[in-house]
Amino acid sequence: MRAPVSVILPTLNAAPTLGPTLAALGEALTEGLIREVIFADGGSNDDTAQIAEEVGAGFLPCPRGRGTQMAAAARQAQGRWLLFLHADSILQTGWSGTVADHLRHPDKAGYFRLAFDETTLPARSVAGWANLRARLFGLPYGDQGVLISRRLYDETGGYDDIPLMEDVALARKLRGKWRALPVRITTSAEKYRRDGWIRRSFKNAGLVLRYRLGADPRKLAREYR
Repeated sequence: MRAPVSVILPTLNAAPTLGPTLAALGEALTEGLIREVIFADGGSNDDTAQIAEEVGAGFLPCPRGRGTQMAAAARQAQGRWLLFLHADSILQTGWSGTVADHLRHPDKAGYFRLAFDETTLPARSVAGWANLRARLFGLPYGDQGVLISRRLYDETGGYDDIPLMEDVALARKLRGKWRALPVRITTSAEKYRRDGWIRRSFKNAGLVLRYRLGADPRKLAREYR
């Protein structure tokens, strides 16, 4: 039987962060879980394409926008399961065993426990709220990863072809079908460090609120960038 999991990484000039992300996938390759890795690329002009070639990953050029990129890669993926990860996120050692166990739950979508690559109080607070929101309200977002069977992905419509808020839209489609996985996923806090933790948090919350009130995600994406 062929390996079950297609790993999809939306990329855009992601070369500086891909090394640790890909290294963490190695244990699942050894255990025969990963069928393919696909870089869904939104127009990189760095070494992302070269890295894909070097590691044997698929490289799929797409219109820019994380939702658009992941939706395109999902349409081409061959695995019975899809694992969506951000290109700056690193799965905790030993994650493959938990993922293998989750494959017995095709009617549930899995997500991981978020942490950032720094241990300051703001970083712990933002990650803590994200994990609490996911557990209490069934709203995990993209930086927590998504592990979903092809069947459930297709049944619920998967990622919308939108440039922003794709994770919010998917979380709402899968309300009641989420399953927390006891594995840490460590994501880069670079955007928070650059913009400031408070400013970035309020900006993100404001964008989500406006989207839920009906704002066009394409307009929100232009502001986000």
